[in-house]
Amino acid sequence: MAGTVLVLGGRSEIGVAVARRLAGREASTVVLAARPREEPAPEIPGAAVELVPFDADDLASHRPLLDDVVARHGLDIAVVAFGLLGDQARAEADAAHAVQIVHTDYVAHVQVLTELARIMRARGHGTIVVFSSVAGARVRRANYVYGSAKAGLDGFASGLADALHGTGVRLLLVRPGFVIGRMTEGMTPAPFSSTPDRVADATVAALRAGRGEVWVPRVLQPVFALLRHAPRALWRRMPR
Repeated sequence: MAGTVLVLGGRSEIGVAVARRLAGREASTVVLAARPREEPAPEIPGAAVELVPFDADDLASHRPLLDDVVARHGLDIAVVAFGLLGDQARAEADAAHAVQIVHTDYVAHVQVLTELARIMRARGHGTIVVFSSVAGARVRRANYVYGSAKAGLDGFASGLADALHGTGVRLLLVRPGFVIGRMTEGMTPAPFSSTPDRVADATVAALRAGRGEVWVPRVLQPVFALLRHAPRALWRRMPR
């Protein structure tokens, strides 16, 4: 039966695209948790939609928000889709900006994922979808602040997935490459780029297949298996 999908980062292009694909089949209710804005909630045909305020960097707010959503709607699938790309050049000179990127892309994820695991373990079921990045597969000089945060998130989520094994709760870890969208507007697309819709298609297909990991596009998995062994002198010149 269709249940409740919570999207943390409820205005994320990928998060909303995933919710639209789950609506009706997996989701009768979609809760979009996002920073307050004047514009209305994104439309998700096939499901009742609720927009709730959420600030990922306000760690103390995570538990009350999640507990409230569960009390009112239950929780079957949580899509963790917030993030901050940041400005690498600025981060190299501005320590506060570097810390902000790491706080949003790693620390805030650790907090909310731990809370989600607590809730779902207690309920005996649930699925968590986490978006890592190929930027964390091997950190590049061109975006090492963002990449290091994603590397930490990837490791944390992988370990959490193992810890959840046998509990009735599972975690899907998604590793997209460069995604052409609002976050990367104005940037030159990297090889094997995707779009939010392509990432959402691959995510939902992996979710329905019961997979634990998915690279988007799939070709990036063997590519990075080779790139991990690239000489350091060559790797430091790799673009974003």
